[in-house]
Amino acid sequence: MKRASPVELSDLNRLIEGSLSRYSALRETDPLLYELIAEQTRAEATTLKMIPSENFASYAVLEASGSILTNKYAEGYPFARYYEGNEIVDQVEQLAIDRAKALFGAEHANVQPYSGSPANQAVYRALLRPGVKFMGMPVPEGGHLTHGWKVNFSGTDYYQIPYGPDPQTGWLDYDQIRDLARKERPQMIWVGATAYPRILDYEKFAEIAREVDAYLVGDIAHINGLIVAGVHPDPVPYCDVVTSTSHKLLRGPRAGFILCRIEDRLKSLYHPDEPLNLAKRIDRAVFPGLQGGPHLQTIAAMAVAFHEASTEEFRDYARQVVRNCRRLADRLLERGYKLSSGGTDNHLLLMDFRDSPYSGKYVARALAQAGIICNFNMVPGDPRRPMVTSGIRLGTPAVTSMGMKEPEMDLIAGWIDRVCRHLDDPTPVAQQVRQEVAELCLQFPPPGIKPRQ
Repeated sequence: MKRASPVELSDLNRLIEGSLSRYSALRETDPLLYELIAEQTRAEATTLKMIPSENFASYAVLEASGSILTNKYAEGYPFARYYEGNEIVDQVEQLAIDRAKALFGAEHANVQPYSGSPANQAVYRALLRPGVKFMGMPVPEGGHLTHGWKVNFSGTDYYQIPYGPDPQTGWLDYDQIRDLARKERPQMIWVGATAYPRILDYEKFAEIAREVDAYLVGDIAHINGLIVAGVHPDPVPYCDVVTSTSHKLLRGPRAGFILCRIEDRLKSLYHPDEPLNLAKRIDRAVFPGLQGGPHLQTIAAMAVAFHEASTEEFRDYARQVVRNCRRLADRLLERGYKLSSGGTDNHLLLMDFRDSPYSGKYVARALAQAGIICNFNMVPGDPRRPMVTSGIRLGTPAVTSMGMKEPEMDLIAGWIDRVCRHLDDPTPVAQQVRQEVAELCLQFPPPGIKPRQ
């Protein structure tokens, strides 16, 4: 890698010093941890964060998540706690609840799940008995661990009926999904993905779920911001329950939340001894079913993220995420690369290397050398193992948060191409690209990394 110029070094140092100025106590108390945070800050300021599930939290979110609210224990729900002294934090949690409901148009919201997987686990406990059938997309097909993958609780405690995209086209076939549901009669259907680059048709899924008397649960952890911006269909009118995280497109803290109807559409068909109030069942599954006291500092940060996501500025951002991803896909296709489903409708794309001697893991590591941080990922019909894979997953939420637009996507596509054309020996080219990536990133300081004034 060529040596950075003095101007470039001064720009980087100014970013790092400004970003870490609020950590003076940490620097004095635990210098080792402080240096690790400083190193991560340097990395985030000089690389392209292109893992679709990663983003940059705002200054306000970071401040709320590190606030004095971390001191408060508040087991229970607002205005119904098992501890005293919660008058203020009751208002904090209620604010997050009200903002989540308003943002997504939901009847009920629970903001206490510690992350997305606990949120999904709560849904299973609220809706299903152990051992029953449900439909979900396996991890190799683009689904999440908690949608029934065999090494996860969802695959050991319940019986997954798998569905997924066609291995050849990369698209979901809704007629096949309907036929499978009619045959298997699942009690619940998950609709959601971590690596599906196309629009999900919630209306068709709802028709299928109603035909077989199944709950429909939408997992929107990846696409919630696109839904808010109107560039992806809204699941709330069609799903009985919707789960999500707040740390991806919403640019909030690492946490989960659940949206649901108040009344049970199926009238407790699978829970004859449970209350008809679906919202109460969800709440009870979260606490005391799975968790103890909520993380109030995180809930406060979620409230901030919901507030920020309600603005036109955020909606413009989310629309740009999609424009950027489509531009990146187009430029890669023009260079002859194969993409799962032939492109993208949302914030991510999958490069398909099934026909290449190089695995997805190898390509991802070569790109990481170049400062392009993505993840190796299975593609539909992947012949390689999950720890090797034949694909890589790229997303545009974080680079869009940095302020990058279509011209920068053209540059990124070119850098990916340069590295991928030298996979027999990627290091020399990757080092050259790494310097160019750093120079670009210094023109687009990430949110949360504040220059020293």
